[in-house]
Amino acid sequence: MLSRLMSSSIRSLDRECNCTVRLLDDSEYTCTIQRDAKGQYLFDLICHHLNLLEKDYFGIRYVDPDKQRHWLEFTKSIAKQIKSQPPFTMCLRVKFYPPDPAALKEEITRYLVFLQVKRDLYHGRLLCKTSDAALLAAYVLQAEIGDHDPGKHPQGYSSKFQFFPKHSEKLERRIADIHKAELICVLCRQVQHVYVLKMSEKRGLTTFWILCLVFCLGAVFVLHPGSD
Repeated sequence: MLSRLMSSSIRSLDRECNCTVRLLDDSEYTCTIQRDAKGQYLFDLICHHLNLLEKDYFGIRYVDPDKQRHWLEFTKSIAKQIKSQPPFTMCLRVKFYPPDPAALKEEITRYLVFLQVKRDLYHGRLLCKTSDAALLAAYVLQAEIGDHDPGKHPQGYSSKFQFFPKHSEKLERRIADIHKAELICVLCRQVQHVYVLKMSEKRGLTTFWILCLVFCLGAVFVLHPGSD
C-alpha cells in the first residue's frame, strides 16, 4: 500500500515542473505547472498575480539552448517549446506597444509599459535623437526621484542613473536641466498630454515614445512612488 502511494507521488512529481518568470520590475514570479501545460495557462497565472487586465500588449519570452530569443506560443505546450530541462526561466515583456498610449486604462498596464520603454532605452533598442533622448531620460528621472530638490540632488545627480548604454556629461547636464526646469509637479496625465503635445510640435520630438512615457508616468507615482 505504502509503495503504491509513493509510486503515485513520484509519478505526480514527474508530471510537474517549476517555472520562474522575470517581471519587468526585475522581481520574479515562481510557480509549479504540469509538464503538458500550455503557454496560455502560465500567462494567465502571471496576469492574475499582477492583476493585469489589458493583456493583449504582453507576452512571455524565453531563450533557447542556442541563445535565440522566442515568444512563447500560448496554444502550445511550454515544455515542447522550450526544449530544455526544467526549471524553466522566462521573462514577461511588452510584445506590442499600444498604438495610442492614452487609451491605456489601467495603472498597472501603464506602469509596465513605462518599465519596458525604460528598459529599451537602456539597452539601446529605442533609438532617438540626442534632444529626444534628453527629454525621455528626464521623464524617467522624474519618475524615479520626483521633483528636483537642491537639498537631496546635488550637482551631477543625474549621472547616478544609467539611462542609455552610453551617454556623455553634456547629455547628463541636459537631462538634469530639463528635469529641474520643465518637469516640476508633472503628475497629472491630462496636463502631461497637453504639455507633451506642445513640446512635440515645437521641437519635432518623437511623439509616440514621449507619450508612452508621459501617460505611464502617472502610474509610476501610484504604484512605485519616488523618494519624495
